[in-house]
Amino acid sequence: MADDFKEPMNTGAREWDAETYDAVSDPQFEWGMEVLERLELRGDEVVVDAGCGSGRVTAELAERLPNGRVIAVDGSEAMVEKAKERLGDRADYLVSDLVELELPEPVDLVFSTATFHWIHDHDRLFHRVRAILKPGGRLVAQCGGHGNVATHTQAIVAVASDPEYGQHLTGAKAPWNFATPEETEPRLAAAGFDDLRCWLQPKPVQPARPLEFTSTVTLGPILDQLPEEKRRPFAEAVLEQEGEPLVLDYVRLNIEAVAI
Repeated sequence: MADDFKEPMNTGAREWDAETYDAVSDPQFEWGMEVLERLELRGDEVVVDAGCGSGRVTAELAERLPNGRVIAVDGSEAMVEKAKERLGDRADYLVSDLVELELPEPVDLVFSTATFHWIHDHDRLFHRVRAILKPGGRLVAQCGGHGNVATHTQAIVAVASDPEYGQHLTGAKAPWNFATPEETEPRLAAAGFDDLRCWLQPKPVQPARPLEFTSTVTLGPILDQLPEEKRRPFAEAVLEQEGEPLVLDYVRLNIEAVAI
């Protein structure tokens, strides 16, 4: 189990607890706002928010596009419904796995935060993103990068090695893909991007509600594999491994590229 868990698995699109995520995702919102502040927008672009989540950042993006349009995309129907509840007719909505995303017309910008690390196949992801962009269109994204929540992962592996949980997780792999800039830039180039800029950024987080945060944000795909009665004990055991206060060693991978 521990050896297998070092490698990512492709979980595909999955359902999320959108209400809890909306309540505990202040760190993701703050990082998203930092990325949004880097965007130079005319205000009339058509923009895909790839992995819109509950729509907190999407709403801020829509405010910057008074003459444009936002297409809010997420693989979780619950997340898209929460985003729709927040934004109403200020955006269009689509439930889709990003590696299968298709649009009737190419767009000016693909914007994404806190999403790409949930997708194992970044080669396929970047080719799909390029396919929905106009030539000269931009990709501006941030996701978990190399070294992200490394200590947290060690705690997960330790608890998963307990036969009580391990019997349900045999052969399971990490539900994320934390890539390096050195891995990401050639993938972008091969997918048809130029003007590449990728870099890592440490972003430690001390969640205000550790159990709710980890159960929803970091442990969700793992807990999904466990029987209902074992999910909370597993999450509590992971937190016991890490001690108090919980500080998650987040590392963000920033991505900027232009479609050729």
